[in-house]
This record gives sequence, structure tokens and C-alpha cells, in this order.
Amino acid sequence: MIKRTLYFGNPAYLKKRDNQLVVELPNDTTKQSASVPIEDIGMVVLDHPQITITHALLMALNENNVATLSCNNSHTPEALMLPLASHHAYTEKLYNQLESSLPLKKNLWQQTVVSKIQNQAALLAQNGVTTDKMDFFVRQVKSGDPDNVEGRAAAYYWSNLLDPPGFKRHRFGDQPNAMFNYGYAILRGVVARSLVGSGLLPALGIHHRNKYNPYCLADDIMEPYRPYVDQLVLAYVDANETGEELTLEMKRHLLQVPVIDIVIEGKSSPLMVGVQRTTASVADCFAGITRKILYPEMQ
Repeated sequence: MIKRTLYFGNPAYLKKRDNQLVVELPNDTTKQSASVPIEDIGMVVLDHPQITITHALLMALNENNVATLSCNNSHTPEALMLPLASHHAYTEKLYNQLESSLPLKKNLWQQTVVSKIQNQAALLAQNGVTTDKMDFFVRQVKSGDPDNVEGRAAAYYWSNLLDPPGFKRHRFGDQPNAMFNYGYAILRGVVARSLVGSGLLPALGIHHRNKYNPYCLADDIMEPYRPYVDQLVLAYVDANETGEELTLEMKRHLLQVPVIDIVIEGKSSPLMVGVQRTTASVADCFAGITRKILYPEMQ
């Protein structure tokens, strides 16, 4: 069953009762409290400074491997809470990850870059852009991507993705950059949650290395999934006017990320379920069971 994503953008009191997440709205006395089974939840987004959440509920969310995203004053996801371990063989999985060889990591990064560029090419093709150059980039990716083919492919991709061409992707740039940022933050939470569920430590990446980043592996594994977020943003931009502010309507649209349909090895599933297959295959690569990561193929 696909897990639910809950978004709270108003003052609210969140607590646990009978294995349910109970919501009370202090500013609206006309509404009765609502509840959701905690076992049905995959992600909770907290986007208001006047939200109160009990420790009992936080413990229950962690026990059920729920990713809890906390947003800052600009309504951008700022913090992510995950359980330290939610896999029954966590220590064994962790040692496999810690002891993985450099050649294996380089090979896994090569697979990741190839999959990302292929999905970017598929999205460009959907929008009528020729992909000959992207196909060329795919053939140039070597183990570990020492020539930074990923970066060159990204430059071509972003300059041709939006109409008119020439869009500059920048974290602090004009819209729809804020929409991309928000969608990627949701995606990052989904991937980090699944990594923990597969017994892996999100901080230890196969390519990303940053002493200030506790989610390096999540940033690695989410790369081939980014075009699905881009596809969502494009669909919104094509149908709506986008101002400078990230609106509630935009957020609601981007909260569809976990339920986007994707295809892995010919099998269709919601993105959140597909990510679980991907992270499980990463754990198997570290364990020596396989050498292939199961990534989605954009149709």
C-alpha cells in the first residue's frame, strides 16, 4: 500500500491516540479533531510556526519509519527527521556499506549518472527537444564519471528544458527555481526514508561528499528521480502563471511526488514504492549480491 503524505500549513496540535495521528485545529472550534492511522503515513510536512507536536507522536512516527519534514520561515523544507535504524539487520547492512570498495562506488555512480541522463533525455524528448547530444553524453560516462559528463549533460538539459530556452537552474534563482527546490526536498525525504528502511546510512554517499551534509547517499540515489520532479513542475508551469512566491497551490501540486507513477524493469508503481526497490538494490550491491541498481526508466 502506498503511504500517505500529510501537509500541515496552519496552526495545529498533533498528538498520538490509539496508534492514530490526531489533528486538532485550535483556531477553528467548529471543526472536530481528525485522525489518520500512523501505519498509513509515509511523510509529514510541518509548514507553520504554530504547530505543536507531542513526543509520543514523534516516537510513533519514527517507529513506523515516517519522514518528518520541518519547513522554515520561507516555507522551504529545512530539517528532516528519520529513525536511526529501522531494518532488522541494520548493523550488518551498515558494515557492508562502510566496507564497500572504491571501484564498486565508482561503478554505482556511473550507473546513476547514465540513468539520470537517460531520464533527462526522455523528458526533453517529451517536450520536442532533440536528444542526440544527450545520447552522446550517455555513451561518454566512465566509471566514477571523471570527465563530469553529468555536469555537461545538465547544462544542455537545463538550457533546453523550458520555453523559451536558456533557463538558468539556480537554488536562489527566479521561478520556477523555487518549485524545483521544493519538489527536490520532498523527493530527498522520500529517498532518505527508504535508505534507512533498507538498513543504509544516508550520510555516507557513493559520490557526494560534504562534511556538512548528512544526506549524501540520498543526494546520490535521488539523481535519476529528479526528472520526475521536473516533469511535475513543467506541467504546472504550462498550465498556470507563476509569481515569485511559492504558493500553497504549488506545494499541493508538488506533494504528488511520492505517488507519481514510475516504471522499473517493466513494472509500474508509485514513486515511493519504486524508491524502496531502488534502495534495496543499493543495499544488495554493497552486500555483493548484485552489481546493478534498479533505477526507473522514464517513458
